[in-house]
Amino acid sequence: MARRTIPALPPLDWLRSFEAAARLSNFTAAAAELGLTQAAVSQHIRLLEERLKTRLFLRLARGVALSPEGAAYLPHIQSAFATIGNSTAELFEPRAVQTVSIRAPISFALLMLVPALPDLAKALPRVQLDLVTIHRPTDYDLPGSVLDIRFGNGSFPAREAERLTAERLVPVAAPALAGGADWTSLPLLLVAGAREMWAEWFTAAGLAGHPRRSHRFDSFVAAMEAASAGAGVLLGSRPLIDAALDSKALVRLSDFELSSTSGHFLTRATTARLTGAEQDFRDWLLSRLSGAPPTGPGAA
Repeated sequence: MARRTIPALPPLDWLRSFEAAARLSNFTAAAAELGLTQAAVSQHIRLLEERLKTRLFLRLARGVALSPEGAAYLPHIQSAFATIGNSTAELFEPRAVQTVSIRAPISFALLMLVPALPDLAKALPRVQLDLVTIHRPTDYDLPGSVLDIRFGNGSFPAREAERLTAERLVPVAAPALAGGADWTSLPLLLVAGAREMWAEWFTAAGLAGHPRRSHRFDSFVAAMEAASAGAGVLLGSRPLIDAALDSKALVRLSDFELSSTSGHFLTRATTARLTGAEQDFRDWLLSRLSGAPPTGPGAA
């Protein structure tokens, strides 16, 4: 049986129409974005499907949806467009402002990255961030950025990881709650996921008893706001809470800190090549946070 031959590269305007329609799930919206007519976008996609001999979209009563083949094709097209765009900017627009896309957990973004933006502007005046906050682990799977910041022990499949922080856990509360003799009787605020470590902290600190648990939050920054408001005691993660400790918005309730193997890591796919702007941002971020001791597995 003769093998089916497919030309290596379909016309670029067909691919642009496919990418926009797939991303927006709408031919009309894709046409408006590209400055084309809806008929032109439809024709481009029809011709691309005929060229590939594969249906890329399922035509539904109310719009379109990607077929399994289209969904598999989309991230490769988006990655190729991103590579072309980054290379063009790097090679032919060295003086232009360059955008670095970065994904980060919302707590790290608000407590570490946002306060550092004035310093970033001074150090790298021609670099601007496109910052996307992560709320669920699956958010990392979406295409769109080479670099991301992840919380864990440094082991992330198929990704290179460089340590940014080493977590140390200490109980903290608003000053108004800190005057009591026995803070362990106060409500303990909980954080879902890897930071729900009250039991480990009490065991390591050698404290017994049955602490009273209270509200539970899906992000550390939300729990930190509750602690600042006087809602209870938070097992604070350093260095995320350092600015709040310095400003006295939160105060320590114990001298004991539990060192964790977890922390934040700057990661990228092992096959990824950084642009000049991404490399500059990486160097700046690692230099800014280099004071964090690299302990535990995966330390860089």
